[in-house]
Amino acid sequence: MAEHGARILIVEREREFRDRVRGEGMHPWGVVEAERVGILKPLLDTCGWPARWWNIYAGPNLLLRRDLVATSASSVGALNFCHPAMQQVLLDAAAAAGAEIRRPAEVVELFPGAPPAVTVRSHGRQERLEARLVVAADGRTSRARACAGLSAQRDPECLAIAGVLHAGLSLPEDTVQMWANWSRGEAVIIFPQGGGRFRSYLLYRRQGSLRALTGDRHAADFLAACTAAGAPPEWFASAETIGPLASFDAADRWVDHPYRAGVVLIGDAAAASDPCFGCGLSLTLRDVRVLRDRLLATADWDAAAHAYADEHDRYYGALRTIIRWMRELYFERGPEADARRARALPRLARDPERAPDLRAAGPDAPSDEVARRRFFGEE
Repeated sequence: MAEHGARILIVEREREFRDRVRGEGMHPWGVVEAERVGILKPLLDTCGWPARWWNIYAGPNLLLRRDLVATSASSVGALNFCHPAMQQVLLDAAAAAGAEIRRPAEVVELFPGAPPAVTVRSHGRQERLEARLVVAADGRTSRARACAGLSAQRDPECLAIAGVLHAGLSLPEDTVQMWANWSRGEAVIIFPQGGGRFRSYLLYRRQGSLRALTGDRHAADFLAACTAAGAPPEWFASAETIGPLASFDAADRWVDHPYRAGVVLIGDAAAASDPCFGCGLSLTLRDVRVLRDRLLATADWDAAAHAYADEHDRYYGALRTIIRWMRELYFERGPEADARRARALPRLARDPERAPDLRAAGPDAPSDEVARRRFFGEE
């Protein structure tokens, strides 16, 4: 927006970006969005690490080795990076484009209206600022939602996800590895970041000793849980923990029509997609691109923000539907779930195109009743 002549103020709370367990991978459909909003090259030139291959295992068997570049309509693979490095690269790019940066600074009050306003606290002083539009990107626990009079909905708790940064894994650095144990409702996914670093995730249901896997004292428990789920122990034989370990509930949280009275929500503030399926960053970039395009198309930014919110409801709704299907087929437990898998998985093995292509197409994959029946092998 700054490159198109808008006067932009970015209020950044953190003095220095630090490593936390957050999204650090984009599926091919997100990489396309990154290119459309103009940030792909800066990422590739600095912290971005392309991953061409996606391997899926069950037991000792390699079920699928997918060449993402060759099998995605966009002809791109996945892109991984260290999250704090990515944040700094993009903040620097925004400043270079002409945006004003206040850091460390905090929005302490938000006032919807015409125009909307914020009170910003920085370096011991507070200032009230009016704006043509306030864009809130303050995460899944967004305070801006309530201040704007918007309420979040939430799916019932289903899965948890734990993640940690490793070095020394015995794995190639051009491949995302996924080990699935559907009968236990668990999976292990490992994203290479380059330089010998890997972000390792465990997807599971909160139960027994696995209710929480957070903090250094649980590093060995995390590795034991990964191998108990079936991931090969040799992957982790030389593993070194080099980042924090954290786990959290993976239930979706979202706002219907994430715009009101001059305040628009993007990213997790608008819709936090189940991180077990890795679409959060891609969804955020779809938000950015759609909002930018609507704002550039008209001088009526209120109408533009409403148009963005309408479109957001459509594509997030489609994405949530597809992810709900996958969660139901792959992670639910019990006799009915086992019967569902016994019917659907052999068909999917023979014809992988029965599954919505979440990695390449995201919310643009079919999500209607015909697609659902085909995925579950009901036709």
